[in-house]
Amino acid sequence: MDAFWIIFTGALVAICCSLLGCFLILRRMAMVGDAISHAVLPGIVLAFLFSGSREIWTMLIGAAALGVVCTFLIEFLHKKVNVQADASIGVTFTWLFALGIILISVYAGQVDLDQDCVLYGEIAYVPLDIWLTESGMNLGPRTVWIMGGVMLVILLFISLFYKELYLTSFDPAFAAAIGISTTLWYYLLMGAVSLTTVAAFESVGAILVVALMVGPPATAYLLTDNLKKMLVISAILGIVSSAAGFYLALWLNGSVAGAISVVIGVQFTLAFVFSPTHGLISRRRTSSPGRNNLPKEDTTTIETAL
Repeated sequence: MDAFWIIFTGALVAICCSLLGCFLILRRMAMVGDAISHAVLPGIVLAFLFSGSREIWTMLIGAAALGVVCTFLIEFLHKKVNVQADASIGVTFTWLFALGIILISVYAGQVDLDQDCVLYGEIAYVPLDIWLTESGMNLGPRTVWIMGGVMLVILLFISLFYKELYLTSFDPAFAAAIGISTTLWYYLLMGAVSLTTVAAFESVGAILVVALMVGPPATAYLLTDNLKKMLVISAILGIVSSAAGFYLALWLNGSVAGAISVVIGVQFTLAFVFSPTHGLISRRRTSSPGRNNLPKEDTTTIETAL
């Protein structure tokens, strides 16, 4: 039963991260999940200092608040200060992460609140954190309920606002011309990323969250030029990597998160080599001498993606 809960939790996290990661890949902001997962550290420390408690909901509220601040700072540096998007991500998360470490060392040095316990969660411990009702009924791991709720929110968000997310990701200038606020949808998307990251990293760890938010979407990007198919493929790849990674870790007697990340890397490598359209082998065949093929445009048109 423990194996089921671990794989199920990994699948829930994989679906949430993979779906959002597709839009981050298209916006060339793949590492924003890594930025948020590190930048929330001062929020966790401040939540502890103000509340005096390490209760999980207090920590999540503090982390979520700093996640929003992180996305605001990234956008501010990129749009107002004219800093490149990748540079603004790097500056923001390193500064906030360093600030969190300083706050821990100065104000919480004698408390079990170090970066290991707040950043590098262990998915193998998920079955141990049981949600018990007042009557003593066992409802299963608490993380499953949390991530299940987050997954429903993400699925509703993407289903209801697919057109707005799609247009602002592919062609923000056209979206602005027809009256869609690119800034509003940027912050809504980043808010969803922050919610997913904060909800997941306490149990599965920041490293696994980043791997699931970048790896499956990047692999799906090599396999299709259709955004809807990309969303489905990335979610399936994330679920497969969660199950295969668990059994790989069981076989090697190693880290579950590490094994899942390895499977994600293998998936990407296979797609990079064997993808029928963007794979290394197919591109070499297309560009080989004697072939009369026209070069394929490297962009996805609006008609194809829809």
